[in-house]
Amino acid sequence: MVLRSPDELIPAGHPARTIWEVTGRLDLSAFEEPIKAREGVCGRDSTDPRLLVALWLFATTRGVGSARELARLCGSHDAFKWLCGGVSVNHHTLGDFRVGFGPQLDELFTQVLATLVDKGLVKVYRTSQDGTRVRACAGAASFRREGRLEKLLAEARAHVEDLRRQLDDPALAGGLAAKKKAARERAARERVERIESAVAQLPDLKARQRKAAARAGDGEQGKRIRAKEPRASTTDGEARVMKMPDGGYRPAYNVQVAVDAESRAVVGVDVTNEGSDSADLARPMREQVERRTGRAVKEHLLDGSYATKEEVERCEAAGVTLFAPPQQPRNKAARASAYEPRPTDSEAVRRWRERMAGEAAQAVYKQRGSTVETVNADLKEHRGLRRLLVRGRDKVLCCALWSALAYNLMHFGDALLT
Repeated sequence: MVLRSPDELIPAGHPARTIWEVTGRLDLSAFEEPIKAREGVCGRDSTDPRLLVALWLFATTRGVGSARELARLCGSHDAFKWLCGGVSVNHHTLGDFRVGFGPQLDELFTQVLATLVDKGLVKVYRTSQDGTRVRACAGAASFRREGRLEKLLAEARAHVEDLRRQLDDPALAGGLAAKKKAARERAARERVERIESAVAQLPDLKARQRKAAARAGDGEQGKRIRAKEPRASTTDGEARVMKMPDGGYRPAYNVQVAVDAESRAVVGVDVTNEGSDSADLARPMREQVERRTGRAVKEHLLDGSYATKEEVERCEAAGVTLFAPPQQPRNKAARASAYEPRPTDSEAVRRWRERMAGEAAQAVYKQRGSTVETVNADLKEHRGLRRLLVRGRDKVLCCALWSALAYNLMHFGDALLT
């Protein structure tokens, strides 16, 4: 027998207390809209969204990304027990809440950023951006070609119909509980949905293949690209095989992160299944940051893979100073330096090359490594983004937003309470 106050489970100043206080000051009304039990209206009991938000934020600060693990911690770990206050939470509720409120979570991230901007902690004048590849919840052996996918889809649909007939037959399913019947039917139905998602990805994969083949030309590389038949995963149709930091190739998502260079706060998050960072990801991120913070991005720090001529010209037209290294020339005999202007360069590209050749611009660009790259490492090592346990881009985006929120609260939680 242990006799003590529940408030004594954790000491004063514990991060769980900070997160609980911060969530109490945020507007969580959007999370409460699906709740049917309201004043004067009967409905089923519901868990307070503030508790679920606080649990996932605190769990993410500790790198926990599993609903089952979080449910276990709620009954064994003092900090989680303090947050729950004697309320039991099952893993189904936790898992559904984590990925089922994408728009509300996006608005919550914006709300926290707006508060940081109002307090003068975030300025976004200079923003650095980079992508990090996160292992998807899919195996390399789950990728199938179009013919095989069509066959698997037909088999899965036939299995669903056969299973329904068996479950409706008292002689065959009389000994099964209703819960087991529902579980079997749900598993068969979800397999059909996953294969349908994989089939739906084939047109996009074929379009990418044609684009890559056109860039490669009619040589041997172009022929090899055209000879390959696109494949999609039957586990997570939106995942793509990408080159990982260790040099291997695995199913993954590309999580794009933008960071305020001065405060190191995460100010933008996006998820794509593009295997490499490209210029098409830079402008949408600037627009997202400006929408969330209400401030204009004046300087954008990017890796060289983002820096195409089109992006350089877009930045100059928008009044944004781009800090990104030019690509090294392939034929150094014809052009020795990447900073040397080309005859086909526009005036904007010429000015960009001349600017990046200077020591001042190179010193500014070095901040990218100490800001967004270290934040990406923090999100993967400590905030649960090393291996995904959910499927689909929308759910992956929810996980990335939870990680970014947890990172910001860990660094600015005390400032949000003042």
